Amino acid sequence: MSQLLLHRLLEGTLTDSETGERLSVPVRKVTIGTGLGPVAAQLVASLGLGRRLAVVMDPDTRRAMGEAVAGALSAGHLVESIVLDAHPHPDMEVVEEVRAMSREADGLIAVGSGSINDIVKHAAHLSGKPYAVFGTALSMNGYTSSSAAITEKGLKKSLASTAPQGVFLDLDVLAAAPKRLIAAGFGDSICRCTAQTDWLMSHLIRDTRYREIPFALQREEEAALMAHPGRLIAGDREAVALLARMLVLSGFGMTLAGGSYPASQSEHLVAHYIDMRGQNLPRAYHGEHIAVTTVTVARLQERMLGRTSLAIRASADTPALFAREFGAQLGAECWSAFEPKLLDEEGAAALNRRLAADWPDIRRRLLAVSRPSTEVKAALQSVDAPVKPADVGIPDPFYSEALRNARRIRDRFGVLDLAEAAGELDDFVAAEMARPAAHA
Repeated sequence: MSQLLLHRLLEGTLTDSETGERLSVPVRKVTIGTGLGPVAAQLVASLGLGRRLAVVMDPDTRRAMGEAVAGALSAGHLVESIVLDAHPHPDMEVVEEVRAMSREADGLIAVGSGSINDIVKHAAHLSGKPYAVFGTALSMNGYTSSSAAITEKGLKKSLASTAPQGVFLDLDVLAAAPKRLIAAGFGDSICRCTAQTDWLMSHLIRDTRYREIPFALQREEEAALMAHPGRLIAGDREAVALLARMLVLSGFGMTLAGGSYPASQSEHLVAHYIDMRGQNLPRAYHGEHIAVTTVTVARLQERMLGRTSLAIRASADTPALFAREFGAQLGAECWSAFEPKLLDEEGAAALNRRLAADWPDIRRRLLAVSRPSTEVKAALQSVDAPVKPADVGIPDPFYSEALRNARRIRDRFGVLDLAEAAGELDDFVAAEMARPAAHA
């Protein structure tokens, strides 16, 4: 059924049950199978990428699939292989390097996963060129999205970018990827529950836009994965294909939503803060940070949804406070991103009237889409994913700082904002830091 749903989405015959509209996505082709590297030329032949192609990879993804892809493409294309440094960071400096090195190319091919895909996607967008991606790991859900997570002027942003013309996922390559990467991909998918709860919360409390279709797309895959997640790290091809489809559909959900809203809320803000300001931390994958932050945010959502009544206060945030926390330049960038959701006295009074009347119904609707934190944690542990800050080398003081400040780096109103407005955030953070490590 899910494969049929994916096919109908690509051909434009799937209908949104909420609106009745036909759904369309800019990606023309998704192939999930085996033996894809040697047939790369046939796979991209109908995509209109041009004759001159820049194939972008790093040393690891070159060995995993890049050489096979570049070799196959060279039979019918002029191929320039661009090998970035190991573990490239997705920031504007690297994006501009890729743009410069691919200046003569008609189209770009990314061979990799999170960072490589985001870098090439945004470079293609800025250059006005088409691109396709051969994924080497199921470490994240951004393959099919039309946004890229890029650090610009020290601030992690979700930037509008070019969606790929084609996405090609080889199950043998994906299953052979380090188990940490597979666990990271599961971490980046399990946050559906916290992201949906936050996004729906913002809609119900602050009237922001919300769509159900991104979650309907991946519901079947999520249920199957959550039933037996341990199969992923056992190399089960069916489980790997299941996660591949879920991540592809999650990316399409972001495209249909017009941004990363259905897959990136409070849990991602904390992870982005860690990425922005944790320069001396041990290297960890994005999805590993998301695994940890999802468990934490799920606990905070439980705390807030456990309240039978709720009242909030106006924000005490100011540009001066942001300058003290982040420094002058980054503080100004963060304030500009944060200010649209600033809650003044009048806004707080209006929301308190709404909460007094509607909180029981809001709470009921949010509980219906959330997951218990214990369930999230158990599923992550079954794939050997990290579940607490120490598992990824994050010291408690810095994690505490991230929980308190992450809401200040983006305009998305989520449970971190609600908890702060209700006077609950500091107490929650203190309780989290006091949690015994053995029971985290």
